[in-house]
Amino acid sequence: MSLHVVVRHAEARDTESLRQLNAMAEVYHDTLQIPHPSFEMWQARMSQPPAGRRQLVGCIDDVVAGHLALTVEQNPRRSHVATFGMSVHPAYRNRGVASALMAEMVNLCDNWLRIERIELTVFVDNAPALAVYRKFGFETEGTGKQYALRNGEYIDAFFMARMKAR
Repeated sequence: MSLHVVVRHAEARDTESLRQLNAMAEVYHDTLQIPHPSFEMWQARMSQPPAGRRQLVGCIDDVVAGHLALTVEQNPRRSHVATFGMSVHPAYRNRGVASALMAEMVNLCDNWLRIERIELTVFVDNAPALAVYRKFGFETEGTGKQYALRNGEYIDAFFMARMKAR
């Protein structure tokens, strides 16, 4: 069931919601986050973002249901490239949150930020994420063997990218 998702820039008032989202085992399982994120860490992420970072939230009825952090490369030779990470609250999955965040991120990259290439890394067993990334034109370019530690075991990850249509 798709709900009306409002995508907006993440604000300081979202800090605790983002900390709670990323503290959920169902969320950090599929990211490079670790359990028990502190409020102070999220406060720093929100108040002192790295250069080129934009953060979006997808809200349903004013509740933060998803988060997307987009980073534009700062190296002049890769200034046409952006990377991102995304998470969706388990209670709001399969309701259009990821697609709404992706659509706005692609719009920003294609029409406002001069981004020609968007890159991501995703665990090979994250079927819902793979489906939404492929829906938005991302293609697998390679596999990182034993890419990250998760629940005491190493897991592979796909390297995916989307080139701006010409």
